[in-house]
This record gives sequence, structure tokens and C-alpha cells, in this order.
Amino acid sequence: MISSEILKKIKTLEIKTRKVVNSTFSGEYHSVFKGRGISFSEVREYYLGDDVRLLDWNVTAKMGSPYVKLFEEERELTVMLMVDLSGSGEFGTVEKTKLQIAAEIAGILGFSATKNRDRVGLVLFSDKVERYIPPKKGKTHIFWILRDIFYYQAQSKKTSLTVALDYLLNICKKKAIVFLISDFLDAGYEKKIKIAAKKHDLVPIFLEDPKEAQLPASGILCMEDTETGEIQYVDMRDSALRKAFHHQMALRKQSLNGFFKSIGIHPIQIHCDKPYFEPLAAYFQARAKRY
Repeated sequence: MISSEILKKIKTLEIKTRKVVNSTFSGEYHSVFKGRGISFSEVREYYLGDDVRLLDWNVTAKMGSPYVKLFEEERELTVMLMVDLSGSGEFGTVEKTKLQIAAEIAGILGFSATKNRDRVGLVLFSDKVERYIPPKKGKTHIFWILRDIFYYQAQSKKTSLTVALDYLLNICKKKAIVFLISDFLDAGYEKKIKIAAKKHDLVPIFLEDPKEAQLPASGILCMEDTETGEIQYVDMRDSALRKAFHHQMALRKQSLNGFFKSIGIHPIQIHCDKPYFEPLAAYFQARAKRY
């Protein structure tokens, strides 16, 4: 049962995002994703004007005349929300933590999918899969998903995108739309992302807090790694150190975006100090034009 406090928070989010979901998002979501999935239906003889790329060479060879494959649209889509619960998500220097923003973005995507009668599932992960909710339809189901995103207490502070993507590949046998919401503070996951992007329609949503890329000039600062618990004291008066840190973070971001581009997927960049509606809407609008 969902408590009244949690239900009130989810209802508030629904009201807050309703205008975006009903106007900008609903139309763009529908035009981008609906009808993109197709499944094999049957074969028939080739007719003049058919697309030769659809020729079924095995049947053609067996029958002695050309045959083409016929496909039909899969009207019901599966949307998987994958949300990073690791310790770095607790970081936030503006109004909300990265995890709070991730939950709200997942809510918008979940409500959009529900409005289009699609099934929605959830994978919450740290360095292990913390929680899995199988895909289902309906607003009540979305409420349960949002309850877990907002209130589930992760057992681990660490991150493993590889473990999460491995799990996805095992449970999702058919093509799904996968929104991977994370700050991508991990390493060695590139191979699994490539595999997942080939099998599914993978959309990375990259969360970044402005203070993560810029150290303040504020004297001696105690810094704690939220994932390992390691504590270091750093002299922020050292301009060379601040410059080197900023350069390292810029290179990390450049490398991540370069990797996504190299495998043909387009991430959504979310700056936690700015409204997230605009980059989300811009992504859907740009994608609609590409298709």
C-alpha cells in the first residue's frame, strides 16, 4: 500500500508535469516511438515495386521465385527506466540532489508512456541490481514505480553500469526503449552499452551538477567520496589544483559524449542547476526530425 505522504508527493509531481506531458511531450513521444518497433508477420511473392531489401533469400532459393518478408508494427511498446541509486546521486548543490532530479525525470517519462498505453518497467541499481519491477500498464503501476524511485534505500553506495546493463540484457528479450538515468561516474561499461544499444533503443540521460566540475577557492576543504566513504583534505587556494581538476572533468565529459557519438546514440544532458524540461523536450523534437 502506498502511504498518504508518498501518494501526495507523486500526485504533486503528476500535477507539476501534466502540462508538459499532455502538450509538448505527448505528441513528440508518440511521433518518435510509436510504430518504430516492427515484428515479422509472413512472406509472400515479390511484386513489382516491392523493396528489394525485404527479399527473403532462403525462401526465394527454395521456391525458385522471389519472395519478400512482411512486417507489422508493434503498437504496444515496452519502456524500461533504469535509475542509478549510487552514493554520488546524493550530491546536490542547488535545490535538489541528482537522485531527486532523476526521480522527477523518470516520472515525466513514465507518465508519457502511460498516456500512450505503453508498458513501463523499472531497474534501480548501484553496483548491483537493487530493485526490479516488471513492465506493466496503468497509472497505478507508475505510482508504485515512483514510490520506489523516491523512497527505496539502496544497500550499496557504489556504481556498476555493467552489472545493471547485464541484468537488462537478460530480462528484456524483446526490443525496448531504455532510459538510462545516471551521472556515469563509473568505468569499463562501454562494451555493455554498445551491446545494449544494438538490441534496444537506448537513451542515456546524463546528470551533472555544476559544482562537480568547478572547485571553489575557499581554503582547506574536507571532501568525502559518497560511494567509498574516503575522506581527503584539499587546499582549494591552490589555483593549479583547481585548474587541473576542472580540466580533468571537462575531458571526462568530452570523452563520454565522444563515446556516445561513436556508437550512434544521442544522450540527454541534464544540468542540475537548470530546468530539465527544456533539454528533454529538445531531445524529442530533434529526434522526431531525424525520423
